[in-house]
Amino acid sequence: MCEALDTGLSEAGGATSNENGFRHWSIPFFCSVDLDDDNLPGKTDIPGQVVEGFWTMAGLSLADLKAVSLVDAAGSFRGAAREMGISVSSLSHQIASVERRVGIRLFNRTTRSVSLTEAGSAFLNRVRPALADIDEALATVEHLRSTPTGLLRLNTSEGGAERILPLVLDYLAKYPDMKIDLVTDGRLVDIVAEGFDAGLRLPETIPRDMIAISLGMTEAFVLVASPDYLANRQEPSTPGDLLKQECIRARMPSGRLIDWELEKDGEIVRVQVSGRLIAGSSDLALAAARRGAGIAYVPLRSVEEELKLGRLIQLLSGWTPPYPGLSLYYPNRKLPSAGLRAFIRHILEGRRSGGEE
Repeated sequence: MCEALDTGLSEAGGATSNENGFRHWSIPFFCSVDLDDDNLPGKTDIPGQVVEGFWTMAGLSLADLKAVSLVDAAGSFRGAAREMGISVSSLSHQIASVERRVGIRLFNRTTRSVSLTEAGSAFLNRVRPALADIDEALATVEHLRSTPTGLLRLNTSEGGAERILPLVLDYLAKYPDMKIDLVTDGRLVDIVAEGFDAGLRLPETIPRDMIAISLGMTEAFVLVASPDYLANRQEPSTPGDLLKQECIRARMPSGRLIDWELEKDGEIVRVQVSGRLIAGSSDLALAAARRGAGIAYVPLRSVEEELKLGRLIQLLSGWTPPYPGLSLYYPNRKLPSAGLRAFIRHILEGRRSGGEE
């Protein structure tokens, strides 16, 4: 690792040499050196145990190096600052300070873009593997912690977030040193590339190279209509009868129309229904169905109370069986943090208390 960082600044032009040929650096000390060894070349008595020819903590910090890497990855100071949770001006000053210390410009800046200089590219090509090693070392230490602490970043859909919110709140009450960033997204994201510890999605959408754990919840979409709509119409008795009805289509957050998929005794039927209203979400379609606009295809959990009270009527109930609900998933090549392991245990305990083994 020291060699990688050494070469990185050598190629970036950030080293100086003394008369004995030993180079002096002002960047983090990432390898172990016995500073009590009198045989070390060029050992000095400078406070802080600065050693010529070896990496020291005298100048750049690990945060400085990560800042350089994030600016390049984001392609802008604004994107990197947002990722780091700091202001753009603070990050700009930090990068300028790094460039002063290494003695060479690492980025080309214009009003529209930020790009690495040749020296910056050479520097990051060598430093990035070392940063990855450090992150993995820290993850290994965190993995061994008995008490979970820190931030757990989870990605799911808006409906998924509503579904797991009670689980999340119970977890936070149980582990007061933990924080959760529950991010909702209408699209399927690469949780590794976008910095999430785990995701929560339906099993069929989870990448095959991920470890998946079922939350033990079942889901169902059902067909509903209001008594007013059905007052002068015959209820459908087969999926084909839906083609004669006023059906309210709905879109997913991605913009794609939700398929009306029905199943009975192993037979799956996708009905290409038509209607005069296409709603932007299932919630909006349900609101229209409540007002007698037609038949809607919506999550069962969103209408259970109204079905019990008779405000809505379920149609073709034999064709809308439950299906496996959300699963938690995370990379199989990465050690889960103590916080994620505790969240997994929390899920499994919830499944057992709910009667699922």
